[in-house]
Amino acid sequence: MSENPIPTQGAAQAGTTGQAASVGPVVGGVHSSAEHNWLDLWALNPETRAYLSLARRDAACSHASSRREGAGDGPPGIRTPAKLRHLQDTLYRKAKAEPGYRFWSLYGELTRRDLLEHALRLVVHNGGAPGVDGESLAHITGTPERQARWLDAVQGELKAKTYRPAPVRRVHIPKSNGGQRPLGIPTVKDRVVQMAVLLVLGPILEADFHPRSYGFRPGRNAHQALDEIVAALRSGRLEVVDADLSKYFDTIPHDRLMTLVAGRTSDGSLLHLIRQWLDAPVVEEGQGKRHVLPNRQGVPQGGVISPLLANLYLNALDWQVNDRGTQGQPVLVRYADDFVILCAPGQGAALRQRLQRWLTAHGLQLNEQKTRVADSRRGFQFLGFTVRWQPSRRNRRWYAHVEASGRSAQRLREAVRSQLNHWTLGQRIPEVTAGLNRFLRGWSGYFHYRQSSRVMSKLNWQVRNRLRRWLWRKHGQKRALWKAYPDERLHGQYGLWPLPTRVTWKARCSGASNAL
Repeated sequence: MSENPIPTQGAAQAGTTGQAASVGPVVGGVHSSAEHNWLDLWALNPETRAYLSLARRDAACSHASSRREGAGDGPPGIRTPAKLRHLQDTLYRKAKAEPGYRFWSLYGELTRRDLLEHALRLVVHNGGAPGVDGESLAHITGTPERQARWLDAVQGELKAKTYRPAPVRRVHIPKSNGGQRPLGIPTVKDRVVQMAVLLVLGPILEADFHPRSYGFRPGRNAHQALDEIVAALRSGRLEVVDADLSKYFDTIPHDRLMTLVAGRTSDGSLLHLIRQWLDAPVVEEGQGKRHVLPNRQGVPQGGVISPLLANLYLNALDWQVNDRGTQGQPVLVRYADDFVILCAPGQGAALRQRLQRWLTAHGLQLNEQKTRVADSRRGFQFLGFTVRWQPSRRNRRWYAHVEASGRSAQRLREAVRSQLNHWTLGQRIPEVTAGLNRFLRGWSGYFHYRQSSRVMSKLNWQVRNRLRRWLWRKHGQKRALWKAYPDERLHGQYGLWPLPTRVTWKARCSGASNAL
């Protein structure tokens, strides 16, 4: 793992703007051409995937799941305006063609009414609680007139450069391990302006990101990251550095992050805007008091632009591990701050030490207790799945077995128990089963993948039994549980949705690229 930064990260000298060869209107410091068609980077079109030599995936792999990115022209029912798509196409093409180019005059694009309107539509689709000012999305969009006045005010502040971010409201949400995760909630105005910056800056940085980075990127999802791991295991990389970063989002150094952003844009107004978001103070509420805390490092989890900046900061690590130019080089597969490094047996310990040195040099830390060097034959966890290199029971050929982890299955059982307990006995059966089905569909939409049949079958049996006991208590019947409530009655009369047990991913997915 080289300690030197890759050439594409901030290679241009400070103040360089460059010149574009094409002719046409100037957008973001780049001369656009009317002949360019939007590559639809955010829609996972085949043309978009062509530039990713290691990401030849079938679009159908991104089947319905609200928990990950997938195919489609943005969120359902929200299409990007044609002029905005043309702008993004121009920026992406230029960034891809010239890795060292620094864009200028990007801030002016943020004042476009069509861009701000689209940013608001996306923020409304994402939903979310109000920030410190208490202004809600429902209030802003209550009437067309009120929404227009609100957009007029935001557009005016951006044009006059009087816009100032508000403090971030911090709340704590429970984690699966029993701890709490801090979540920063910007105001609606800040979320809309951040979305506008994301729509402009995203295509530029997307051109630089490594194809083995899968988190919070358009048209990419966790299943594709798992496909990449499977391909690496098939190539003989059977030792795994299972890495865990300690509070990654909260510890990203601001100055170093801004240096990376400045490597792609020389627009001082845009850089100042991003810096203001990073430095925005944090407001915590508790016991009837409000505490305002300074924010000297990190990006708030909950900010619209935070995932893009977090991907940018680890992008150099992606390139340095994956593109060392040696035979049998390690493979780093990353989803946001979760990543694994797959290598030949015996290389893991040295790679772990080099990873530690790189992170320390960049102001980050490994979680020593959770980071380990693992033998893939004993299995490891990634994105809620257990991955294990094991022999097939049928023909003893070795393959990568991927299924929902025991912890993920346990979370499903706990959620089912929370739906089917003595507190819900007074509710109507259709209401209870409808709530249960919503969770089952969402869970299976993500975990119904690869070798999931055994786990799904076992969970189906457990869910049915739990519902039987709940119905027996509700009705006070004395007959045996199974005779009173057979499977056919649970799924027919009561409408319980069965978890799918037949895996069809092979028919949908082309698999990971073998160009390792």
